[in-house]
Amino acid sequence: MTEQLSADDWTSQGLKALAKSGFTALKADPLAKAIGVSRGSFYWHFADLGAFHAAVLKRWREIAAEQIIADVEAASDEPLKALLRRSFGARLDLERAVRNWAAFDAAAQAAVRAIDRRRLDYIEQLLGKRELDPATAQARAQILYWTFLGFALSGPPVPAARLRGLIDELLRMISAE
Repeated sequence: MTEQLSADDWTSQGLKALAKSGFTALKADPLAKAIGVSRGSFYWHFADLGAFHAAVLKRWREIAAEQIIADVEAASDEPLKALLRRSFGARLDLERAVRNWAAFDAAAQAAVRAIDRRRLDYIEQLLGKRELDPATAQARAQILYWTFLGFALSGPPVPAARLRGLIDELLRMISAE
């Protein structure tokens, strides 16, 4: 490799490894081999494995919540519909991998709790814009989020046409009086 790697390069490689092979792949040696460099580059950017794990979790939180929210807010589509299409239409390997990691690691568990809270708050905010009373918005946000988590953690992908129909049905359900 002719150019020097940045901490972001390592973090990106960590996210790829995490999505593909799980949290046990988040080690300096296998990541260095995958990138084609020595592990000295890893330790140039991160004091230890814990610091690297913290950076990976921070990046996951950015892309799995903040980036999605920014994209949804910028979309011309209705925000809740755009959020559902984006969330249910995404590859969810990384979501599953981080949640699996959280079963074994307190820092990953804290990141999952924080992202769950951020996502729920955002869904509640979107439902509040639909003039639902706060208790109803909160309940429907929780139900929608549980639906997403069940989808994210379940089996094979749903064909696109069927998924569109399911999302439309979800929107009808949450819009019903």
